[in-house]
Amino acid sequence: MAAHSPSLLIAWQLNNKNVLIVGGGEIASQRIDSILSTPASITLVAPLDGLSIRTTEHIVSHPDRITYHNRLFSGPDELENIDMVLTALDDSDRTREIVNMCRAARIPVNAADIPDLCDFYFGAQIRDGPLQIMISTNGNGPRLASLIKSKVQKNLNGTEGKAILKVGTLRSMLKGRAPGVGGDVGRRRMKWMAELCNTWEMEELALLDEGMMVKLLDQGWEKDCVPTPEEIDRSLKRQGQSQQILIPSIIGIVSGALFVTCLVVARRR
Repeated sequence: MAAHSPSLLIAWQLNNKNVLIVGGGEIASQRIDSILSTPASITLVAPLDGLSIRTTEHIVSHPDRITYHNRLFSGPDELENIDMVLTALDDSDRTREIVNMCRAARIPVNAADIPDLCDFYFGAQIRDGPLQIMISTNGNGPRLASLIKSKVQKNLNGTEGKAILKVGTLRSMLKGRAPGVGGDVGRRRMKWMAELCNTWEMEELALLDEGMMVKLLDQGWEKDCVPTPEEIDRSLKRQGQSQQILIPSIIGIVSGALFVTCLVVARRR
């Protein structure tokens, strides 16, 4: 596949899946980092003298997640009961052989640093609980993906993951009140949740607790409206008011100081 061809960006579920990693160097350790963030089991095949410090640390720290085999990749038998393969080898010819074995076995494979052999790519990732953001250059410029990741992170305030969890809980509670898939009820649920997310700030959604969620459903969903944060919890209103009062106060203090300064200067003249 050409490096410039568009890719389908998906979040790949790895529950109860087995991932084979061939190689034990620095790139392999990065692949292990990525897979450890999922529930998948890892099989690592690499000679002991080829393991990086980080890879060795992973093997020692996660014996329940990583099955390590101190040997070279031996052939197609290594692919039995494997759902995904990641190669991290310096030998491009051997990598191509392994990729061909994976294709024959219909197993998706990623070959580190050889984009045209990959069924999928890794990208720079941002994770905050359920929030997952991947920046991919489609195999063209991993370093640029990392730089773009830094720019994106600067525009996040750290409450996004918590807000998503709270919204997910609220959606589940709403489905309990108004069950069903599709149809008028499904469309109404989607519309109401969309209006809520558009009305409330991310920080306000992150502050939702069970009592506030029940109140939202009672006063919002049941009455076909979206209450403001202040209507659900007065403390949110007090926070907003204190900020509104603080800003004019600061402006007043600064203005007063400037007036006094100007008056003193005028008298000296």
